[in-house]
Amino acid sequence: METLVLVLHILVALGMIGLILLQQGKGAEAGASFGAGASSTVFGASGSANFLTKSTAVLTTIFFMTSLTLAIFAKHNAQDLYSLTAPVSTPATSAPAPVTTNPTTPAQTPSNP
Repeated sequence: METLVLVLHILVALGMIGLILLQQGKGAEAGASFGAGASSTVFGASGSANFLTKSTAVLTTIFFMTSLTLAIFAKHNAQDLYSLTAPVSTPATSAPAPVTTNPTTPAQTPSNP
C-alpha cells in the first residue's frame, strides 16, 4: 500500500510540475501596461480560472493528501523501529556450534636450568 501511494505521489508531483510550467505567469502583462496601455491594472484582469488552473488545483489537493498519507506511514514505521519493547519472534532452531579447542598456554613449557 505504501508503495502505491509513493508511486501516485511521484506521478502527481511530475504532473504538477508540467502543468505549472505550461501556465502563463500573472505578471506577464505587466510590461505592456507601462507603455502600451493594454491592461487596466499592473497584473491584468484575472478572469475566471481556466482548465490548467483547475487541473493544478486538483493535483495539488491529491499531492497534499498523499503527502499526509506518507507521513502517517513514516510515523507508524518509526514507532515500530524505535519502540522500547522487543519484537516477539520465534526462536530459530540451529545446529550447535562446533567445539574448538584453543589452548591459551603452550603444551610444553621450557625448563629453566
